[in-house]
Amino acid sequence: MDITQQGYVRTDVTTNGVAHIIFYHPNHNSLPSRLLTALTEAFETAGNNPEVKLVVLRSAEHNTFCAGASFDELAGIQDFDTGKTFFSGFGNVINAMRKCSKIVVGRIHGKAVGGGVGLSAATDICFASKWASFRLSELAVGFGPFVIGPAVERKVGAGAFAQLSLTPAEWRTADWGKEKGLYQESFDTVEQLDAYLDHFCQTLCQYSPEALAELKRVFWQGTEHWDTLLSERAAISGRLSLSDFSKNAIAAFKKG
Repeated sequence: MDITQQGYVRTDVTTNGVAHIIFYHPNHNSLPSRLLTALTEAFETAGNNPEVKLVVLRSAEHNTFCAGASFDELAGIQDFDTGKTFFSGFGNVINAMRKCSKIVVGRIHGKAVGGGVGLSAATDICFASKWASFRLSELAVGFGPFVIGPAVERKVGAGAFAQLSLTPAEWRTADWGKEKGLYQESFDTVEQLDAYLDHFCQTLCQYSPEALAELKRVFWQGTEHWDTLLSERAAISGRLSLSDFSKNAIAAFKKG
């Protein structure tokens, strides 16, 4: 089977109305287009479900939370339209998270790379374990974190975003992420992360759904243009991914 066709996205809704959107891929929880489309649909469905009070984004158990875009699929891009569509995948998920009427909580149990950092940044509040180090690796393969950039910069600020973008090989610790605002809390163990997450979700579910929905709108005020912005950013990445630099870098990465 083509590896880009493997993996899944599923939504588990608890009895108290918490929708856990869970993704998995055997290649370090990377995200091919098929899974990005499924994630977009999962957030849209959860947002429209009156039984759902809160959404938690998580990946299935693996040392890595998310390795970002699928390099197998990226290596196969041969034209601009395909490239733009590929990079629009993360933009679609970010916009679905942004427009979801429910508060989205991130559970980041392990490393995040590239688009995985974008998913973390697109949550409304994000909790991590100390193992959740991260980096933006895009520049090393010939483009940049253009699509996820607005979400990351919104959380960590322009200076930290520039630092992340220009140091694609350097891992940042979970504590660094907490200091900059990517993560709101960082825990020593995944067990502590999950215990706090359960407590937080149970507490949040007791509050007014209408008040939470209004807070969600306030949190994202000023981002109404992101449908257009992220599409424009996807076009930049799509164009650059066709360069000789990018093609050679991606081929070298796949060879290990």
